[in-house]
Amino acid sequence: MKPPPFEYVRPGSLPEALDALARHGATGRILAGGQSLVPMMNLRLVKPAVLIDINRVPGLAEIRVDGGELVIGALARHAALLGSALVRKHCPLMADAYRWVGHGPIRNRGTLGGNISHADPASEMPAVLAACDATIGVRSAKQSRTIPAAGFFTGALATALAEGEMVTEIRVPLAQPGQGAAWEEAANRKGDFAMAGVGVLVTVAGGKCTHAAIGVAGMAKPGTRLSATEKRLVGTALDAAAIAAAARAAREEVRPSTSYHADATYKRELVETLAARALAAARDRAR
Repeated sequence: MKPPPFEYVRPGSLPEALDALARHGATGRILAGGQSLVPMMNLRLVKPAVLIDINRVPGLAEIRVDGGELVIGALARHAALLGSALVRKHCPLMADAYRWVGHGPIRNRGTLGGNISHADPASEMPAVLAACDATIGVRSAKQSRTIPAAGFFTGALATALAEGEMVTEIRVPLAQPGQGAAWEEAANRKGDFAMAGVGVLVTVAGGKCTHAAIGVAGMAKPGTRLSATEKRLVGTALDAAAIAAAARAAREEVRPSTSYHADATYKRELVETLAARALAAARDRAR
């Protein structure tokens, strides 16, 4: 399998990359890790006329803390994030979820910015970023703007990126005292995309849950939050009864898509089981 002919552009700076995007419009595509784009090109599912390779653009792979946020450059590789002490300390949900992401060669090349721009509903990171109330920084040749993660993902393989825009950074609020995080997932094989995945953040104070966030993967839309289930957890002691009730509520709230791996009914059952496990683990880690 070979892709259709295309022009290759390798900018040396962010302004050059944004200028190339502006000039080529809808016919241009950003090449970062290429772990999703290149196979799709080989299968002729996408046929960009121009590839804009941003791998030599400086400053886009940093992982740093800025005030109360963990800042991740769009070119940060999955392997770097998996091994990052900053990520483990300040965004434990991301660290936990990264144990399930891809295989070694994919993690070595794939990038967080490329992953969320692809917006696969089965991918872990859209759910993680939504649960963490992250924001996505995007740039074009004319402007920059910030998009909440919950609004960035508009559908399967669809985002709020406008023509000429690219993701430049992801900002995640730092984990706070009393917060616990856990990710649980079911996949056909280790490293495959999730049939269903559930990410949980809970904050506990005085023996009660004061905040809960639940993001799910493997459903019809990436980056989905279960807001109704989250609300019913606040004020509870996160005991076995509260967790079981919330897990049942999560099963009813999700909107799964059927795939050849699992139908919607099975995915709902998975969500209930995974939510119960993740909630119990997050509660224990919050203590």
